[in-house]
Amino acid sequence: MNPTPPLTSRHCTRQGVALDGAAIATLLHEVPGWSVADNVLARTFTLPDYRDTIAFVNAVATLAEHEDHHPDMTVGYSTCRVSWTTHSAGSALSDNDFICAAKANALYLNQETA
Repeated sequence: MNPTPPLTSRHCTRQGVALDGAAIATLLHEVPGWSVADNVLARTFTLPDYRDTIAFVNAVATLAEHEDHHPDMTVGYSTCRVSWTTHSAGSALSDNDFICAAKANALYLNQETA
């Protein structure tokens, strides 16, 4: 049996399939800092200043374009709230949301250490 590759090494699929509650709970453990409410996977990232916040927003935008899966983002001076849901799955959560959340976490960790 092949283990499932880490979320950060996976890519989004064209038609995301809605996940059930058990799958969501399992995947939520793989994306620290994220929470689920009303079929939305969200996290607020805190950054040092406006310039770093905008750099992070642009990095997430590049990720979203590459994966063809786009979040809602709310931007403040030193915060960025990123929210994912899969419209093609009936505005439910799919693997795509968790893949992108894991990649956003990696971008944030890379920015923290840069």
